[in-house]
Amino acid sequence: MIPSILPTYNRAPLTFVKGEGSWLVTDDGRRFLDLGAGIAVNALGHAAPELVETLTEQAQALWHVSNLYHIPAQKKLADALTEATFADTCFFTNSGTEACELAVKMARKYWYDKGQPDRTRILTFSGAFHGRSSAGIAAAGSEKMTKGFGPLLPGFTSLAFGDHEALAAAMKEADVGAVLVEPVQGEGGIRPLPDACLKGLRDLCDETGVLMILDEVQCGMGRTGRLFAHEWAGISPDIMMVAKGIGGGFPLGAVLATEDAASGMTAGTHGSTYGGNPLACAVGARVTEIISNPAFLAEVNRKAGLLRQGLEGLVGSHPDIFSGVRGTGLMLGLACKVTNSDVVNAGYGAGVLTVGAADNVVRLLPALNIPDADITEALQRLDTAARSLEAAA
Repeated sequence: MIPSILPTYNRAPLTFVKGEGSWLVTDDGRRFLDLGAGIAVNALGHAAPELVETLTEQAQALWHVSNLYHIPAQKKLADALTEATFADTCFFTNSGTEACELAVKMARKYWYDKGQPDRTRILTFSGAFHGRSSAGIAAAGSEKMTKGFGPLLPGFTSLAFGDHEALAAAMKEADVGAVLVEPVQGEGGIRPLPDACLKGLRDLCDETGVLMILDEVQCGMGRTGRLFAHEWAGISPDIMMVAKGIGGGFPLGAVLATEDAASGMTAGTHGSTYGGNPLACAVGARVTEIISNPAFLAEVNRKAGLLRQGLEGLVGSHPDIFSGVRGTGLMLGLACKVTNSDVVNAGYGAGVLTVGAADNVVRLLPALNIPDADITEALQRLDTAARSLEAAA
């Protein structure tokens, strides 16, 4: 008999009932140090007091009215995001997957309205993850994502990650309208796109007119030590997908765009019943206010250096378990020599939570405000997990 919850997840044998900061507590009272943060979602930790206060205040006033009306909290968040970024305009969604759907529609509508309706093809890259909707799986293109779900949404070409010659050639083809890329691949195994490559891609977009769509769902909102990861390269996209950390745990996503890139999206071309609701936007505005503060981002960078230094030492101490550290900011990965799921499971035994990824990597995505003491404790628990694997070998 099928369970009451559709069995699309292989869930860990853990049930959490309470969270505070970087810690989670199970229904039987065990405490776990959380280095996954709900897959980069709980950017300010669990039950952040500032967010609880904001959510409670908004909940006592107004939950939902729909986008048939003006929503002050939505306008406040949109103003904050456009003032802090390249964007002129925003549309709020409930998730990164929804943001992907709109980004694809926006790019294709742009070229249709420009009188070039054949420029529908979007270039993507191997190892990518853009959600599990029809557009998202077609964009990723991997068999793991697409098998059994055909016919796929057409108009996507996946290129090998790092193949500059193939990219340059494809960008010049007449039907290409956009390129979609993560500045740091998360699900793909914590693979940063070098700044020089991101700059080169921006140059190619400028030369060909191709729209640059950045997927910063996982690497955005302070995760790399800048508000958005592309800022390190000194470039700006035309369209950007945002989610996960922007809501600090409350479901929220957004598409940010320049006025030109968004020009095709007029009244009636897109919508969302729940997107941009007062609850989500009130929380999102508070998260954005906190994370965009330069002093906060400076602390993210400092903590990232502390954690990375400790992880390098961990790799050196356990050369049969780990082969290296990759990533940037507080979006780090441990490349494993043993199966990465074994490392994740050993972490459960040591009371530390990590997240698996492709390329045999374990992701470390802690709260951006994780205390130094918790970083020290996390490293000790990861060491315990590695030792347990060595003992079992």
